[in-house]
Amino acid sequence: MTSLKEICRGLPLNPLPENRGRRKGIPHAPVRTPNLTAQEKKLALRNALRYFPPDIQKKLVLEFAEELRLYGHIYMYRFFPDIEMRAYPIEDYPCKTKSAAAIMLMIMNNLDPSVAQFPQELVTYGGNGQVFSNWAQFWLAMQYLSEMTEEQTLVMYSGHPLGLFPSHQYAPRLVITNGMVGVSIFLHSMTAGSYCYIGPQGIVHGTVLTVLNAGRRYLKAEDLSGKVFVTSGLGGMSGAQAKAAVIAGCVGIIAEVDEAALMKRYKQGWLMEISNNLDHCIARLRDARKNKIALSLGYHGNVVDLWERLAYELDTTGELLADLGSDQTSCHNPFSGGYYPVQLGFEEAKQLLSTNPGKFRTLVQESLRRHVAAINRLTDKGMFFWDYGNAFLLEAQRAGADVEKKGANKTEFRYPSYVQHIMGDIFSLGFGPFRWVCTSGDPQDLATTDSIAMSVLEDSIRRGVSTSVKQQYHDNIRWIREAGRHSLVVGSQARILYSDQRGRVSIATAINRAIAEGRIKVCLFPLDMETSGNYRRGEVINGGFGLVLDGSTEAEERAKMMLSWDVSNGVARRCWSGNGYAYETICQAMKDNAALKVTLPQKVVDENILEQALKS
Repeated sequence: MTSLKEICRGLPLNPLPENRGRRKGIPHAPVRTPNLTAQEKKLALRNALRYFPPDIQKKLVLEFAEELRLYGHIYMYRFFPDIEMRAYPIEDYPCKTKSAAAIMLMIMNNLDPSVAQFPQELVTYGGNGQVFSNWAQFWLAMQYLSEMTEEQTLVMYSGHPLGLFPSHQYAPRLVITNGMVGVSIFLHSMTAGSYCYIGPQGIVHGTVLTVLNAGRRYLKAEDLSGKVFVTSGLGGMSGAQAKAAVIAGCVGIIAEVDEAALMKRYKQGWLMEISNNLDHCIARLRDARKNKIALSLGYHGNVVDLWERLAYELDTTGELLADLGSDQTSCHNPFSGGYYPVQLGFEEAKQLLSTNPGKFRTLVQESLRRHVAAINRLTDKGMFFWDYGNAFLLEAQRAGADVEKKGANKTEFRYPSYVQHIMGDIFSLGFGPFRWVCTSGDPQDLATTDSIAMSVLEDSIRRGVSTSVKQQYHDNIRWIREAGRHSLVVGSQARILYSDQRGRVSIATAINRAIAEGRIKVCLFPLDMETSGNYRRGEVINGGFGLVLDGSTEAEERAKMMLSWDVSNGVARRCWSGNGYAYETICQAMKDNAALKVTLPQKVVDENILEQALKS
C-alpha cells in the first residue's frame, strides 16, 4: 500500500509499478468513441509520452495504445495509486503550507470511490467530468503541492500541471483554467476540475431549493406533502435527487438504468425503496400521494418507460400522477454513455455503444423523441417540467423532439431552465452555493460549524432583512437542520448552503474566530459561482475560488474581501442583464461599501421609441 509520502515523491518510474489494468468490483466509465485518424492516434500517444523519459517510452507506448484502442482514452492505469483514496486529516499531508495540504485533501476527496462516479478513470461526476485527464497528472500535481512554498503558485491547465511559478504570500496558491484548446477536459459546472466537489450533498441542497421554489411558483404550495416529483439519474450528482425529494417533503420517483449506481444510493440510505416493477412503482406512488408520505423510490429501468407509463395512467384513468418533473441524465454526453436508449437493456446498450456507435446514436435520438412526447402529454394536463442544465432539451431538439417554444426563436424551449426560471431571482439576490470543509475530518467540527452558521443566519433575521431574503435564510436554516439528520456527508466532512454576501462574510468570520478560540480546527472554503452562460443549451462558464481559514487575522481579512468580491461580481452581471432583484441588491451593496462602484443600467421608459426608430 502506497503512503502519502510516496504519493508526494512524484511519478514512480524506478521501478515502474505493476500494470494491473482496470480494477474489478468498481464502476468504470463507458468506452469513448473518438473516431481518431491514424495521425490523431499518433498525436495522442506522443502527448501521453511527454510525461515520461525516453528509456521507458517503448514499454509504455504499447499499453497506452491498447488503452486508446479499448477505451478511447489514455488513462495510464499502470499509475493508478495503490492507496486508500480519501480526504485525510490536513495534518497528514507532507506539505510546506496549509493551503497546499488543503488542495491535496480536496483532490483526494474528489477521487474517493464513495464520492467519484468512475474513480479509476478520474471521473467525479457527469459521466466524463474529470479531475485529471490521466494518472500521471495526479502524481505530478501532488508532488508540486508537497514542494510548494508561500512564494509559489501552481498553475493547472485542464488537468495538466503547468508548473510552480514564483509569486508572493498574498497570491493564490493555485490557479486553474479548464477547457483550454489543446489540453481540454470536460468539467460540468467546474467543481470536479477545481477540486471543489464535496459529494452529492451539494446538489441535494440545490435540488431541495429548486423543488421548494418550483412548488411555490407553479403549484402555489409551501407544503409539498402529497406532491409527486419524477426525474431520472442516480449517478455522481443526480443521485442527490432522491434525498432532496424527502427533505422537501414530497414523493420522489427516480429512474436509473445502471443497477450499480442505484444500489450505491440505496446502500448509502439516499433511496428509501427500490423496484424494477412499474406496477409496484405506480402503486407505491398512489399510496404515498394519498397519505402524504415523504418517499424516495428508485425505479431500476429506463426513465422513458416510467414517463410513458405515467402518460398511460393519465389516458386510461384520467389521473395525473406527477406534479413536478425534470431530468438529470448526462445529456451533455448523450452518445458516449450519458443517455441510454429505452429500446435496449443497459448491458445490451453498452455493447452496442462499443460495437456500433452510429446505431447507438440513432436509438438515443429515437428514445429522446419518445421521452419528450410522454412529458408533453403530462404537461398539457398540468404537470410542470424544467430543464436541469444537462442539455436535455438541446439534445432533444437536435433529435427532432417537440421542445420548441411556439412563437419564439429556435434557441428558446417550451420548458424553462431551473437557473433562469426557478432559481434566477434567488441568484439575483446574491444567493449562491457556499460550501466549507472541516479539514480535520472530525464530524464534531462539522456539527459546530453547522451551529455557527444557523446562529449567524438567525441573528441576521432578527436584525432585519427583506421578505425575500428572510425566506431564503429560513430555507437554509431548515436545510442545515435536515442535513444533520439525514447523514449527508459523503467523503470529507463538508457542508453547503446558499447565502448572500452578508451571510457568507458573517459565517466565514464567525468560523475563523471559532478556529482562533480552539473550538474547531482549520477549515477550507471551496467555492464556485455561476458567472455566465446558458444552462438550457448546456453552455456555461464558471468562476470561483477556495479559501483556507486558520484562525488568523489575515485569513479573516481575505475572507471579507474575497467573499464580497465574488458575490458582488455575479450580482452586478445579473443587474446589467436587466434583473430587478439584482439591481436592488447591488445598490444596497454600494450603500454598504463606498468603495464599490458598479455601472447601473438605464431603463428604456418609452418602448415606442424603439419601434419608431426601426420604422424610420
